Amino acid sequence: MRANNLSGLALALACCALTGPSPSLAATPSTAPDLPGFTLEPDSTSVSGLSSGAFMAVQLQVAYSASIRGAGVVAGGPYYCAAGQLAYTGICMGQVPLVPPNAALMAAAARRYASLKQIDATSHLAQRRLYVFRGTADSVVGRSAVDATVSFFQQMGVPDSQVRYVHDIPAGHALITPTFGNACSANAAPYISHCEVHGHGYDQSGELLAHILGPLQPRATSLAGKLLTFRQRTYAPADTGMADNAFLYVPPSCAAGQPCRVHVALHGCQQSADQVGKDFVADTGYNEWAEHNRLLVLYPQVNASTRPYNPKGCWDWWGYTGSAYATRNGAQMKAIRAMVDALGRAR
Repeated sequence: MRANNLSGLALALACCALTGPSPSLAATPSTAPDLPGFTLEPDSTSVSGLSSGAFMAVQLQVAYSASIRGAGVVAGGPYYCAAGQLAYTGICMGQVPLVPPNAALMAAAARRYASLKQIDATSHLAQRRLYVFRGTADSVVGRSAVDATVSFFQQMGVPDSQVRYVHDIPAGHALITPTFGNACSANAAPYISHCEVHGHGYDQSGELLAHILGPLQPRATSLAGKLLTFRQRTYAPADTGMADNAFLYVPPSCAAGQPCRVHVALHGCQQSADQVGKDFVADTGYNEWAEHNRLLVLYPQVNASTRPYNPKGCWDWWGYTGSAYATRNGAQMKAIRAMVDALGRAR
């Protein structure tokens, strides 16, 4: 992809053309149940994502800043960067030389939406924690885009001590694990790679969760919890472009009724289970960290679609579901919020 070829950018959007095996976790809408309810700790929701999922994680953090306590942003740009215009996506991905995203404009947009009561008051952001990552070998999302994400949150009042920006690991465009996936520098499906830092495997899910949530119990070496398939269509109408079904990891402590937290993990373009099977929902390390930390992991899913037009199954960070996409009224934003709310309805 040429950096100045914006006409071709529409279909490349944040993540690449992925291909993969048939889904091993799929269930038909008629057999998948709705989400079960749990006892949740107050103000305990966090979010993270890769690429288009990272853009979406930023949107969720900003729009619901009163209740989302932190975000992990892996190769994603700042809030409302595309401003509803497909032609701006190249700039937002850091693909246009000498034209970086303007974080000040994005900050002004957030303040405007807050003044219109379309997102939560931006003052809440000063209390939030951000983990931001870009690999030095990333050929999809450029450094200027991710720098702008950090600048945006700084301009929104997030103290430097609450922002962890990792940008010195020779990783490609991927979520990073200690052992699973491609070689570290790869920019290839399934966009999950393994890297070593100072002789040890880099555990990105653990790093971002610990930064957002604080000290954690050790990562589990085996899982006793369950990865559930649920009917996502209950919470996400067809016009959201989201899949019929999605996934939830439930550790034993949460199933037993202990108060738990929620982490929303967002895949990138064509990285849903429809394309990569269980790779994102089972092999990125979130579940192992959830096991002993009273943490439910919600894996919403968006598949390729023609209505709305989203041929690569990307999360909406430029407006294909409508002009309100980055606010609390956005179709996908409301759907994810509805799922989190459903989890909090204790049995």
